[in-house]
Amino acid sequence: MTVNTPLCFRGKKILAPMVRVGTLPMRLLALDYGADIVYCEELIDIKMLQCKRVVNEVLETVDFVAPNERVVFRTCERERQRVVFQMGSADAERALAVAKLVESDVAGIDINMGCPKEYSTKASMGAALLSDPDKIESILATLVKGICKPVTCKIRILPSVEDTVNLVKRIEKTGIAAIAVHGRKKEERPQHPVHCDVIKAISEAVSIPVIANGGSHDFIKEYADIETFQKATAASSVMIARAAMWNPSIFRKEGFCPLKDVMQDYIKYAVRYDNHYTNTKYCLCQMLREQLETTQGKKLHAAQSTQEICEVFEMGDFYEETTSIFEAKKTSLETKTQDEDDQMEDPDVIKMAVRFDKREYPPQITPKMYLLEWCRKEKHPQPVYETVQRPLDRLFCSVVTVAERKYRSTLWDKSKKLAEQAAAIVCLRTLSIPEGKLCEGENHLINKRKRQDQERVINRDHGEDLAEPSHKKANFIEETSDMNVPKM
Repeated sequence: MTVNTPLCFRGKKILAPMVRVGTLPMRLLALDYGADIVYCEELIDIKMLQCKRVVNEVLETVDFVAPNERVVFRTCERERQRVVFQMGSADAERALAVAKLVESDVAGIDINMGCPKEYSTKASMGAALLSDPDKIESILATLVKGICKPVTCKIRILPSVEDTVNLVKRIEKTGIAAIAVHGRKKEERPQHPVHCDVIKAISEAVSIPVIANGGSHDFIKEYADIETFQKATAASSVMIARAAMWNPSIFRKEGFCPLKDVMQDYIKYAVRYDNHYTNTKYCLCQMLREQLETTQGKKLHAAQSTQEICEVFEMGDFYEETTSIFEAKKTSLETKTQDEDDQMEDPDVIKMAVRFDKREYPPQITPKMYLLEWCRKEKHPQPVYETVQRPLDRLFCSVVTVAERKYRSTLWDKSKKLAEQAAAIVCLRTLSIPEGKLCEGENHLINKRKRQDQERVINRDHGEDLAEPSHKKANFIEETSDMNVPKM
């Protein structure tokens, strides 16, 4: 496929992928200070494949959200042409599926082939791939053929220069756009010297851009050192990790900004993009380093929320103002969405403002069960539930059709099951049918279940088959729709 993006890897200063550090606030800050390209932290393919892509209208971001509602990857328009998505993968098809999932929101895709940590290598990812060239070739070639965005990979060097160069030449043949080389072996750590000679040998052996990485300890102490490291490695570009983690203004041609200003700029992005406070605190601690034992450092370490972090850095007013703006925006969008819902709403739908509270019902007895029982008794088709999810706040609303009439609650719920129960309540109350609440007195479904339980005990005592016929179970098991939940 033809690469249709202006992203170029020559002559660039790049923020390296760093776990827990390369989240949206740090990436945006690096771009502000002069970085040309920013890599996100490594994200595992299996975890990403569980995510849904959600447009966050309040924050103006695109979020990839896990089933537990945690945002795994968040990006925005500001970085769309500059951010490279790095993933951990050991499977070509999974890697391609993730790449297609995020392709429209990023500038490039990178495969991590250099992480030496056990959590990565144990799953045959990261540096473990270096000993499996066939798998490397399969993953990269599949990505290059399967997506339109440039593909890169990041490796560590092998025990010998010759083996490293041979591997990189094989990688080059897959058609990738660039290769980042951390100039250390997988068993070496930051305190070990970076092997500039090996990176240089690679740079001279291939025609694709080589991005030199690993110079923070030996070379890069200020902006001018970036060029020194580039010359020492003959690389096309330089990728910076720890020096940027300690002070992202390393990318600034004019020199470092005061650390206090850098940290406040970082906090502004963290608040603006609703970064989780634990991640914000971690990144700020990396910047403070030797100052962690100061009064400010101890207060930061003790902070248990974004608001408390802001107060440590005398930014309480900024936090209040920003969160107020977001709350107002959220309310405005909710009102607009509700108005649109009302305009599009079928006028024949019977509505009522109700929620399902399981504390008001006996264990294992729900309004949906009562409605199903009533429909069978009256010879109606079983209830049909149609559920939608609102992208703005990811809440659910369900419409139930019973005897050719539709019913729904005007209140949106946090899960599909709760929304369906609420719709069932609206129907039951409209038709004046008992819904099974504890306050309604004797519950015939509970009595029916007790009778069946007693029958099973008697059958067991007589050694009869304990399997319960499926037609008996049906009266007590809620029907669930097979349809997927669409977005509104």
